Amino acid sequence: MKSFSLFTIILLCLAILLIDIIAFYWLQSITQHISSSLLKTSIHALFWVFTVGLITSIIVLKITLDTINPTRKQLLISRFYGLAISSFVPKLVFVIVISILYFTNYLFSESQSLFVVPIIGLLSGFLPFFIIVYGIFKSVYRFKIHHHYITSKILPKAFDGLKIVQLSDLHLGSFNYGYDKLEHAIEKINHLKPDYIVITGDLVNNYAWELRGWKSVFNKLIAKKEKFAILGNHDYGDYSQWDSVEAKQENFDAIKQFYSDIGFKLLMNESKIISESNVHIAFIGVENWGEPPLKQYGDLQKAMANVKAIDFKILLSHDPLHWAEEVMDKTDIVLTLAGHTHGMQAAFQYKNLQWSPIKYKFKHWAGLYKHNQQYLYVNRGLGWLGFPARIGMRPEITLIELRSEDN
Repeated sequence: MKSFSLFTIILLCLAILLIDIIAFYWLQSITQHISSSLLKTSIHALFWVFTVGLITSIIVLKITLDTINPTRKQLLISRFYGLAISSFVPKLVFVIVISILYFTNYLFSESQSLFVVPIIGLLSGFLPFFIIVYGIFKSVYRFKIHHHYITSKILPKAFDGLKIVQLSDLHLGSFNYGYDKLEHAIEKINHLKPDYIVITGDLVNNYAWELRGWKSVFNKLIAKKEKFAILGNHDYGDYSQWDSVEAKQENFDAIKQFYSDIGFKLLMNESKIISESNVHIAFIGVENWGEPPLKQYGDLQKAMANVKAIDFKILLSHDPLHWAEEVMDKTDIVLTLAGHTHGMQAAFQYKNLQWSPIKYKFKHWAGLYKHNQQYLYVNRGLGWLGFPARIGMRPEITLIELRSEDN
């Protein structure tokens, strides 16, 4: 998990305080209609007790972060993410809406404004609050299957109907050893009867100890043929401070060993040829390829070295930026499976329309993309990181079915 400087944290706290001061100003315009002075004072006191308590806790957490046990640290950080966002966003919406209503109150008579504006203002604050709470406690575990067909004229007919289930960005440390929370996802995956299961990176947040106890859960995953995996940017331990180079390497080796223990072949700049009725396709896996400041471990040319003669190639690459930079129009790879973005864990989606602020950073951020005869699929992630919720962006299980164009 990315670490923020104390200066950045203080700026965040000042932003929270500023919004709360404005929100309190408008809150007073609503509470003035309360006849009980005790109730009015209690509401005002609770407002500031929560604000001061939250800001103080965030600063104290930042100052003492290095002394906190790593297991507890991850839990505390995610909880404060949730508290900060569930407090800040509703108040921001409340301030914007009620300000607009008051400064454009020509829509209402003076008597109507005294009643309608405060009610609408309150609802505008409570609605996003309840949406966020739902995203934290419910939506984050409502796993959704996205089923897509990939049609290609170069897919050998022997592989027509091949099923691939893609998982990505599990971030198991965020589940805080809640093994039962993934049981439903495992059942959904096995019900699909996939030929292959692939994981496209970010198994953990930072540490190998996050994997404790998960072996028995992932050993329940059933693929008819094989299971493959690649590493994501969080799997290398680059976001943590280590006592030594050896300690970091031990952590990395333990993550790789976990994949072996649960029956996944980890593809590290290498490929695997799949044969059926004397015809072949290939799975190619690269280590994490990211734009700076992310480190680049991926080597696509090395990974493809022994499969250049194979027509239908499937690439596993964690970061979707890799597709535009090194794959699209530069290789003959037909299908690339990526993750990394999480869809920002927040989006608006309605039928074929989807929007998220993450689109301003990633051109390809969720779902299926096509360029000529090359496809990219960006999985929305099964887990979560930082903000412990999913709003309009449910955790995803992807089912890809391959189709030969002749069928």
